[in-house]
Amino acid sequence: MYRLIKGLEMTNFETNCYGMTEQAIREQYMNSSTAKCSGLEMVVMGILSDAQELLAMGRNEASRKQMNIAKFILSEMMDSKVS
Repeated sequence: MYRLIKGLEMTNFETNCYGMTEQAIREQYMNSSTAKCSGLEMVVMGILSDAQELLAMGRNEASRKQMNIAKFILSEMMDSKVS
């Protein structure tokens, strides 16, 4: 589903929590055209909408990973405001 960035391997935590590397989240979500045009808040809202759809389809594990990706992005946003 997600492409791995060349040369980066997922840690067990990343595999279990996100299903992709944190660097891939930054590259594919946080640096996306949606993020640049509409902001990270809209990216997070889209991810959460996807998570809701996955729940409705009974895909609980995939939904959980999407919610964790959304939380990661929110955490990065909060960290950037503090710095």
